[in-house]
Amino acid sequence: MVLAQLGGSISRALAQMSNATVIDEKVLNDCLNEISRALLQADVQFKMVRDMQTNIKRIVNLEALAAGTNKRRIMQQAVFTELCNMLDPGKPSFTPKKGKPSVVMFVGLQGSGKTTTCTKYAFYHQRKGFKPALVCADTFRAGAFDQLKQNATKAKIPFYGSYMESDPVKIAVEGVERFKKENCDLIIVDTSGRHKQEAALFEEMRQVSEATKPDLVIFVMDSSIGQAAFDQAQAFKQSASVGAVIITKMDGHAKGGGALSAVAATKSPVIFIGTGEHIDEFEVFDVKPFVSRLLGMGDWSGFMDKIHEVVPTDQQPELLQKLSEGSFTLRLMYEQFQNILKMGPIGQVFSMLPGFSAELMPKGHEKESQAKIKRYMTMMDSMTDAELDSTNPKLMTESRIIRIARGSGRPVRDVMDMLEEYKRLAKIWGKMKGLKIPKKGEMSALSRNMNVQHMSKVLPPQMLKQIGGMGGLQSLMKQMGSKEMSGMFGGMGGDR
Repeated sequence: MVLAQLGGSISRALAQMSNATVIDEKVLNDCLNEISRALLQADVQFKMVRDMQTNIKRIVNLEALAAGTNKRRIMQQAVFTELCNMLDPGKPSFTPKKGKPSVVMFVGLQGSGKTTTCTKYAFYHQRKGFKPALVCADTFRAGAFDQLKQNATKAKIPFYGSYMESDPVKIAVEGVERFKKENCDLIIVDTSGRHKQEAALFEEMRQVSEATKPDLVIFVMDSSIGQAAFDQAQAFKQSASVGAVIITKMDGHAKGGGALSAVAATKSPVIFIGTGEHIDEFEVFDVKPFVSRLLGMGDWSGFMDKIHEVVPTDQQPELLQKLSEGSFTLRLMYEQFQNILKMGPIGQVFSMLPGFSAELMPKGHEKESQAKIKRYMTMMDSMTDAELDSTNPKLMTESRIIRIARGSGRPVRDVMDMLEEYKRLAKIWGKMKGLKIPKKGEMSALSRNMNVQHMSKVLPPQMLKQIGGMGGLQSLMKQMGSKEMSGMFGGMGGDR
């Protein structure tokens, strides 16, 4: 994932600081310089990096801190907060309402993936119960209407455009009026790609905006744009009142720091990120979980939402019951492998788990991991019900292992590897005994249901040390959640 390298560099800088015997001015400056270097290499604007460094130094004033204060934890929290502030302008964007017609206009540079993003945005809202429609007001690029028509047909979304009319303002007005009459509650206007050097195209964008009076103008930005992001985003902000940003091509190897600069330039929040070419590869952007995943701290709420999405509703209570009991069978492992494959790119799923960063799952290894999971499932298909439902590893005798290997057409060594993986996962699962998982829609209540002791057992020891031990974990989970979450960890300790 894009920004994975940045997250890895910042995590390493914090880990080096954690390994220092004494946290003094030199250690703090070394850590800050390392973080600043990583941000600059990722194409984040110099002024933003300098401001972040100044803010962290102000928060982590070593001389003013009382003796016995956990300086590592304060430093880690300051980095987390400053990265969140970079990506969060502090004001929410316009949210469409069902049943009430809303006009959303998309603007951006040429080749930023605007037309595809329009369809993704419409498809996302269609699944939420909206009645979206697409209007192609891009008369500048040859094939723009054909592309939008093809995407909209595939997604079964109504569209409007013209091969004959060359005035984008006229097309936009006609399309918006038509879909308002048809009671569409989300009308999306796709405009021509342009950059700040093209004054005529910017004038055209202003005219389309004045004629259609959009409720929201979305700036679509390619994550690989680099240092030019700030100036280009600012030019769009000055010509049209940009209210939100969508960042595309987040599945590539681009540095992606320009994404941070675009938020600063437009003073508008990022609302979605495009993570691939397909219509459903589109994620809602939430600042705190994103930064948490970036730093390898995981995103429990996102992970649980993914589980709720892919696990059939009738299986959820049973799965959550087994999770809280800590009993783990090969059948359960098989079911979870099925769910992981349904969740989407395996690297994306792993980045939600604390202790894993996207950097640990390089692009080439995703396919390997997926192939390994499928191999394990093939071997489990050759097992009996008794073997799949047993929690006793001793049941798997040599003769059974040989039979499973022959039945699945795999070497005995592969079956042994699969059983080792089962033992490893069973050990982790066992540590989660007594852990209560919230129901869908209750992620804000995560705090009431999950306690610090359980989380500390599940986290890798190195990760726990990096975030400042039990105290650091408590603070982090307060910081990542709502006010309810803050109240949750008032007292440490397990079940009483």
